[in-house]
Amino acid sequence: MQVASKTIQNPDYAVTDLSLEDHRLLIERIADHRDRDAFEALFVHFGPRVKSMMLQAGATHDLAEDLVQDVMMTVWRKVHLYAPERGAVSTWIYTIARNARIDRLRRGSSQAYEDLETVEIASREGDGEDETFANQRAEQVALALAELPDDQREVIEYSFVRDMTQSEIADELALPLGTVKSRMRLAYAKLKGKLEGLL
Repeated sequence: MQVASKTIQNPDYAVTDLSLEDHRLLIERIADHRDRDAFEALFVHFGPRVKSMMLQAGATHDLAEDLVQDVMMTVWRKVHLYAPERGAVSTWIYTIARNARIDRLRRGSSQAYEDLETVEIASREGDGEDETFANQRAEQVALALAELPDDQREVIEYSFVRDMTQSEIADELALPLGTVKSRMRLAYAKLKGKLEGLL
């Protein structure tokens, strides 16, 4: 498949037409090779669509732009979690977008969103101050994770996101158990240095 590389020169992007098969192939290239051209093509295609989704839900222009960036960076970081058997690439990306919007709503946005599904989720009981602190802590943890080398972040995500044991991770990634343990030790040491006093 040939997907033209496009430079993102403005925040409005350029709407492109890609097939479902194109979506799948781009995701594979990102997952397997961390292909930046493939990511850019996916970004140019889905950026305006996610932005439109946010604007229709009541987000301001600036907030919609921020959420597009958040959503697409989540796609880049978590591309290995995409499972074709669970749905199309577009479904996965729009689910990430919806969750990003809900997260912003939980953080106390005063913007009125026209999405009844989010109202129920956002109205959970809990202390606002505790929730704010938890969100700030989660953001700092996410930033620290993002700074880890890919191989170390991968084993940490398998451990905590997928709740897998070290042996299961070794099997999943076809790595020796010692390699998985070593990567986790290195990752923990780096995270401890960055997050000491926070957790």
